[in-house]
Amino acid sequence: MKGISYSRYGGPEVLEYGEVRDPKIGPDAVLVKVCAAAVNPVDWKCREGYLDGMLDAVFPVVIGWDVSGVVVQPGVSVTEFAVGDEVIGYVREDFLSRGTFAEYVAAPVRTLARKPRNLSFAEAAGLPLVGLTAYQVLFKALKVRRGETVLIHAAAGGVGSIAVQLARHLGARVIGTASEGNHDFVRALGGEPVTYGEGLVERVRGLAPEGVDAVFDTVGGEALKDSAVLLAPEGRLASIADGEVVGYGGMYCWVRPDAEDLGRLTELAEQGVVSVHVSQTFPLERAADAYRLNQEGRTRGKIVVTVDWEAEAESEGEPETPDAP
Repeated sequence: MKGISYSRYGGPEVLEYGEVRDPKIGPDAVLVKVCAAAVNPVDWKCREGYLDGMLDAVFPVVIGWDVSGVVVQPGVSVTEFAVGDEVIGYVREDFLSRGTFAEYVAAPVRTLARKPRNLSFAEAAGLPLVGLTAYQVLFKALKVRRGETVLIHAAAGGVGSIAVQLARHLGARVIGTASEGNHDFVRALGGEPVTYGEGLVERVRGLAPEGVDAVFDTVGGEALKDSAVLLAPEGRLASIADGEVVGYGGMYCWVRPDAEDLGRLTELAEQGVVSVHVSQTFPLERAADAYRLNQEGRTRGKIVVTVDWEAEAESEGEPETPDAP
């Protein structure tokens, strides 16, 4: 099968499009025919070796954790999904090797949920990692409550844009940092935008003189320092970007695969609570360009890579479904 892989750490130039090994379908996994896979900053951080102290890389590594697609074969123990089911997944294992930027991926059922019926495959692919991150931080770590004021950094980005929508669903007032060009986008999501950078504390204080009840930091560095200053008494602070948050009395959060949480996100998407903004799509063979764009750090919403099965069938004949072991 075709996929995007790398055989050594490095920049986008180490990504190769070509034949990769067929996935083996474990008893608790399903084989998913990939329709789309979303780009996430953690992908290129893994590719560049920044997470080597946490995750072993078994080269060659097929990149990617987010996916949307169709079940073509369930494992022998699987009762949750059947052939033809449309699914989404945050397919992360505790090592790097079997990613989602390929024609097929073997996904453990613990990483999957039903695809939202009202989202395209491209939109659905952009939901799992960022949606789970926002959901787990807001609902479980920060425990945001109705009537509270929440500050969300990078509110126009992948995680931030979902977090704004979920916080509003919880009944919170949302202040979101964003560049001026993204202020209308943040307003459309239900947030009150403020420009990040120097003077942030004063700008947020102008909207919330008594401070904010919770901060969701997705940036780290100076934004994290400002966040600690902006907390009201008994305020809570969580970061997904900077472990120094612990020194400010906050929580450092790492998203985990959770089928129940992902299923809840599917329900919220179908209820119109959560939408996914796809800023740009790339064909699978141009995944390196998608990552170059993501690394510029100015993405609104999500960048998604798609598999054009009609084109594949025309150029090579329909790829055979990998056999189960």
